[in-house]
Amino acid sequence: MSSGYEWLEVESLDLEAQGVAHRAAGEGEGKVVFIEGALPGERVQVQVARKKNQWEQGQVSAIARESSQRVRPGCPHFGLHAGACGGCKMQHLHPAAQVAVKQRVLEDNLWHLAKVKAERLLRPIEGPAWGYRDRARFSVRYVAKKGTVLIGFHERKSRYVADMQVCPVLPAKVSALLMPLRDLIMAMDQRERLPQIELAAGDGVTALVLRHLLPLTAGDLQRLRDFAAVHGVQWWLQPQGPETVHLLDEGGPVLAYRLPEFGITMPFKPTDFTQVNPHINRVLVDRALRLLDAQADDRVIDWFCGLGNFTLPLATRAGQVLGIEGSEVLVARARENARLNGLGAKTAFSARNLFELGADELRALGPAQRWLVDPPREGAFALAKAVADLAATDWAGPQRIVYVSCNPATLARDAGLLVHQAGYRLSLAGVVNMFPHTAHVESMAVFDIG
Repeated sequence: MSSGYEWLEVESLDLEAQGVAHRAAGEGEGKVVFIEGALPGERVQVQVARKKNQWEQGQVSAIARESSQRVRPGCPHFGLHAGACGGCKMQHLHPAAQVAVKQRVLEDNLWHLAKVKAERLLRPIEGPAWGYRDRARFSVRYVAKKGTVLIGFHERKSRYVADMQVCPVLPAKVSALLMPLRDLIMAMDQRERLPQIELAAGDGVTALVLRHLLPLTAGDLQRLRDFAAVHGVQWWLQPQGPETVHLLDEGGPVLAYRLPEFGITMPFKPTDFTQVNPHINRVLVDRALRLLDAQADDRVIDWFCGLGNFTLPLATRAGQVLGIEGSEVLVARARENARLNGLGAKTAFSARNLFELGADELRALGPAQRWLVDPPREGAFALAKAVADLAATDWAGPQRIVYVSCNPATLARDAGLLVHQAGYRLSLAGVVNMFPHTAHVESMAVFDIG
């Protein structure tokens, strides 16, 4: 069923991986139309779902000219149909073209939001397009009317859980667990009070965190143990918030990932933040350190250091590394990881509120020749603002900043401060395809003084 409007020429993709077109004639001439399932270069008609004064939104109803980059989705649950999984948005676009789109999103954000252009673009960091996802959070729903359990991501634009039987972006071993997990939950006494299972895979260990709203019965605990023995997984339980997560049974292998290029092993808990894509993370850390180019006598600050993903590799190159994070608990964990890897003497850690950091506090930290900045989606506005406030003083800022971003809009905002007010140049920028088939844009930028 088409909308009855003229055929539209799709010009680009937006941040939600929707095609962007404009009405060319008649009523609403020039109005922006956002089209789910459409790709740049295609000629399409649209089934409109929402209309506003300045824009419309809908989905493809007919295609007169297909993009050469359109491909067959690799997952049977992907699509625009009712019940389609909402975990991926770009499986219909060739993976190489996805990277090009994300590069354009990064460049557009830097220019339109901050009037900043990189002097040179970095080659995109890419990796496997399938089987890459070592972290996921699955919703669990017992559907009494159907007498079944659903486990998976939410349906597209819906609070309902998609009827997922496989998930090709997960490691094959984990994808194969989806149906056995349904049978497990269906057999449990508390099946109506088990809302979530979180996946966290390390090197050689697949951990599953079961959120349970009521204490588990002895029978349910035994069912979990039996499942673990058959499928080779490690169960963790979460009765309340993330701080309550604990192993079902002590002992067994430690959940950890390795950075073999640096001889580092990083133990973590399944609810800790670690990168979703371990293949890309290893390349990301290596490139960040090469770009930072820390020397043996340099002092480096790793802002938003987490468990030490960058701090510990940096300590193998630089003279001294200070890791700063917003949580005392995380700082203690990072310090312990440094000790386990024999890097305690070359690292120090501090807990600070990085969203309220001021110029005086920044000055008090002392000089550092290099910074690594890896903030959450909110970005590092307070830090960039403090640098800008100190730019006209005698404060000696870092010679180089490598900024790893998971949100191009907040990166652009912070880049505007660093370039226009703090005297830095945006030397390099490029995308990191951490989440293939999604609209998520991870990127890296390098700022040099002067």
